[in-house]
Amino acid sequence: MNGKQYAQNKKAYHDFAMEETYEAGLLLTGPEVKSIREGRANLKESYVRVRNGEVFLIGAHISPYENARQREQLPTRDRKLLMHRKEIDRLTGKAQEDGKTIIPLKLYDKGGNIKLQIAVASRKREYDKRRDIAKKTANREIERAMKERLRS
Repeated sequence: MNGKQYAQNKKAYHDFAMEETYEAGLLLTGPEVKSIREGRANLKESYVRVRNGEVFLIGAHISPYENARQREQLPTRDRKLLMHRKEIDRLTGKAQEDGKTIIPLKLYDKGGNIKLQIAVASRKREYDKRRDIAKKTANREIERAMKERLRS
């Protein structure tokens, strides 16, 4: 990722353990692109499905662009993702494994195009979440102690 980030699915990092990430293009209309560039996109509660050999982003909310001439803009319509055939086949195989799902992580700009980072992930158990929180807290305490030591 080398451009501006428009939206991120922060909850995904908390609820899922990421295994593989992919980059996909999106099939968007002009007003949707302008709305995303204004930062009016939301990936919460969205997911990715493979249907008939094609990949779709479902449930992502892109607010309608006010200055658009075409008035019919559906904020949560299914949007087709543009990926290579080999990647789609690999995603299909991974998604069919038990307990695996495909989730969107980030919506960002790359070379003037809007890209979506998706990941094959498995849901974290409650004790995994607690372990992650404990690890973060411990690291934060260590950092704090190191800073205090450097000051004195």
